[in-house]
Amino acid sequence: MDLRQLEAFAAVMSAGSVTGAGQMLGRSQPTVTRLIQELEQELGFALFERSGPKVTPTQKAFMLSAEVENALQGVRHVQQRALNIARDENLSLRLVATPALASGLLPPALAQLPPGLQPQQLQIQSLSAQEAVQAVLAKTVDLGVVSLPLEHRGLELHWIGEAACVAVLAADSPLAAEPVLSMQTLAQQTLISISNPFRFRRRINRAFEAAGVEPQHILDTNTSLTAMQMARVGLGVALADPFTAFGVPLNGVVVRPIESNVPFFFGLISAYATPLSEVAKALVETLKTSSQALLPGMIVHPASSHDALMQSIYAG
Repeated sequence: MDLRQLEAFAAVMSAGSVTGAGQMLGRSQPTVTRLIQELEQELGFALFERSGPKVTPTQKAFMLSAEVENALQGVRHVQQRALNIARDENLSLRLVATPALASGLLPPALAQLPPGLQPQQLQIQSLSAQEAVQAVLAKTVDLGVVSLPLEHRGLELHWIGEAACVAVLAADSPLAAEPVLSMQTLAQQTLISISNPFRFRRRINRAFEAAGVEPQHILDTNTSLTAMQMARVGLGVALADPFTAFGVPLNGVVVRPIESNVPFFFGLISAYATPLSEVAKALVETLKTSSQALLPGMIVHPASSHDALMQSIYAG
């Protein structure tokens, strides 16, 4: 298979038709059709079911799609990297982070980089913690900002940040008058929380257990921003990471501390034994100062404290 075949496949998956794919690629419909047929012949299975101008991807096409997108993204990066090398530039940067950290932490940190180290080529991906780790291990990104735990041998952990999770509720909620919300008070509310059972959600559950109460009604979502939007319209009280709560402020909500400490841990990672560019090295430090400015109470731990920190919250 060649690059043109993969581009044709990705375009048809995106456009939903061969005609639309041809328009996206600037190629004729017969050319796109031929490239898809050649790819199907080489793979040994059909990628699309045809019905006039429209095509329907097969299950195998969906299974292949993510890999093709990753491959094309890698090719585009190689092309851009080669261009930067030809221009003697070292100012490209590829980042990956969980949604909370991609939206609440990365933009202000990037804005604080010195003028001479502002990336001229920038790529930011927002992925789940597991997917972000895999991207760093595969060396398709330069740096990752991910919630803990992070125990892969192929990772280099630069430092760990710790900040307390918070409650977010509608500004007109009766609880908005409370300066601090106890676990007992929260247990009586409809709560909105991240559903990941091994990271954020597990710490929330342990805090309720330690307080001797059990929440009666929890709504699940996969990002703190969605939880905050749900809280804004009165669907419940969101239990959110502090970077989304303070880094992506919403109108119509208030943020309140939780009486019990529910720690949010995150780390800055890169692939082990892989040299960082000057701009990436600068961002390692800028992320630290930027996060401390956003959350004055944030604690910075050395990477060597990872196991002890995880033991303190997961033991028992």
